[in-house]
Amino acid sequence: MGILCAGASDIGRKRKTNQDSICVDHKHHFYAVADGMGGHNGGDIASQLSVKIMPEYLAQHESVEPQKLMKGMIQEINQAILHKAEQEPELHGMGTTLSAIYFHGQSLVTGNVGDSRVYLVNNHHIYQMTRDHSFVQEKLNMGIYTREEAVKDPQKNVLVRSVGFESDINVDVFNYRICKNDIFMICSDGLHGKVSDGDILHIIQKNITDPATCSREDVEGAVKELIQQANDNGGQDNISVIVAVAQA
Repeated sequence: MGILCAGASDIGRKRKTNQDSICVDHKHHFYAVADGMGGHNGGDIASQLSVKIMPEYLAQHESVEPQKLMKGMIQEINQAILHKAEQEPELHGMGTTLSAIYFHGQSLVTGNVGDSRVYLVNNHHIYQMTRDHSFVQEKLNMGIYTREEAVKDPQKNVLVRSVGFESDINVDVFNYRICKNDIFMICSDGLHGKVSDGDILHIIQKNITDPATCSREDVEGAVKELIQQANDNGGQDNISVIVAVAQA
């Protein structure tokens, strides 16, 4: 199976620094977005450390079952961030979200901690494959309000789980059987917080009209337009996007 993938990270229009980092590891068909915790010391360092560790871990654990590999990798990243904060007290409290996909044969493994997301686009529909670890998501789980109403919640950026905050971390890991014409997208909340699911779907399908025959330029065009749309809608946060197409 061939994988066409493109990704980019943008500072946005309001932030002074970019605390997002992305991993585009074509060799291992592994892709991830890490969003350093805004308002905390060293958020950019936490996200950069995360994506630095990923290729190294993959190279050393290629024979490990994919779901175990994904969970073990994120747990190791968690320990590395905690260790660095212990060595450098000024970084105490730093952390990051982390959402990743790993192509393995005909399957895709997702890993997630925090509120960066993995989406699936297929047959004119868009699906959120990961669940946010946020206070707002907890309210949604309890039926307090609808997904549309949640967008207006002033606590929408409050996380209940992230990488690098606690020594014991719970990682959501799922296995998905890849289908024909599947398109996958990973993004930070700088995108999904500013661009609706419907607009994400429209932009991806406008640029990638036929996943089976699309080019890398088509995928790059989708990434570029998604980031532009988030900036056009305000660009209050850093914006990171990865789009991957699995071609038979």
